Amino acid sequence: MFDRMEAAFKPNEENTIWVHCASLGEFEQGRPLIESIKAMDASSKILLTFFSPSGYEVRKNYDLADYVFYLPLDTAANAKRFVAIAKPKMAIFVKYEFWHHHFVALKANQIPIYSISAIFRPHQIYFKSYGGFYRGTLKLVDNFYVQNTDSFLLLKSIGIGSEIVGDTRFDRVKTITEAKKDLIYIKRFKSGNKLFVVGSSWEADIAVVIASINQFYLEKSYIGNIKTVIAPHEITPKSITNIQNQLQRPSVLYSQVANKDLSVFDVLIIDNIGMLSSIYAYADFAYIGGAFGKGLHNILEAATFGMPIFFGPKYAKFQEAVDLINEGGAFCVRSPKEFDAAFKQVASDEAQATRCSAITKKYVDGNTGATDKIWRHLNL
Repeated sequence: MFDRMEAAFKPNEENTIWVHCASLGEFEQGRPLIESIKAMDASSKILLTFFSPSGYEVRKNYDLADYVFYLPLDTAANAKRFVAIAKPKMAIFVKYEFWHHHFVALKANQIPIYSISAIFRPHQIYFKSYGGFYRGTLKLVDNFYVQNTDSFLLLKSIGIGSEIVGDTRFDRVKTITEAKKDLIYIKRFKSGNKLFVVGSSWEADIAVVIASINQFYLEKSYIGNIKTVIAPHEITPKSITNIQNQLQRPSVLYSQVANKDLSVFDVLIIDNIGMLSSIYAYADFAYIGGAFGKGLHNILEAATFGMPIFFGPKYAKFQEAVDLINEGGAFCVRSPKEFDAAFKQVASDEAQATRCSAITKKYVDGNTGATDKIWRHLNL
């Protein structure tokens, strides 16, 4: 990697901004700032690094990044060499990324370090009696741009200042809303019916919603005509076949919709990547997967279009999920029975569905602007 870096970087490059993201989710938080940098200063070069292959492999050809590499392991020698090659004029780390030796190397070269969309919780090691080394790493950061007041107060408790600017993901999803695609086959499939979208679903998520989906047709007298789009997180033949085997309603794969009468199908399974954020524009209800496993997937992509949202129990680390549950726009479900009851309650009550939709949309609209605040503070 270092050989490739040395070949790529010009010896006299002096206008490089380094943006580091752990993976794809953090990239979506850093992306609005990258876009702002490029829009305001086309001469800036963007060095984008990832820690995870799931980020690097998907975004290694990102058109607004001039250089894309993995972050080398955090050793003193690696960090020193990395910084010597890249010579960034500043370094921006997204959310949770705090790498001691890389921070030390940056400070040794008088390169400012910024942390954006940062969020902290009391149980983290930085706030423990034995977390002195890790607090020292945080103190190498020139400024934190945090998501919420709790994070601001936690940092203040250990003598670190920060700015409360919110989460740049809100800016990203608003951009997605404005650039949504016109999906003719989704429109034909919906065709005047209510649409329920199951996004980024895993096997455990399907197990929670499948019984209700199979019953929609039988219960349309009081919940209305509902069609379902299922977008699995994994689109392997095995995962798609598993979903099809559990369905008791007519279904079709998106790759097979051409020249078909979509009115005869109740379920449409998305067997590609990249459409989901635009599909939400047609949805009346959404279930977002991941919260029975490692963590909830992006609910803001659905919320920005305004709709009641459902998800599993592992959501506590996602501020937007906590907020929307507290405000009444989203619902946590722990079992097929809980989902069925919650969904029917909302779907059979037009007034409640409208209130939930207004809450989720207003939440996204009211939390945009973090990117502009960071931009102004950085004085780029």
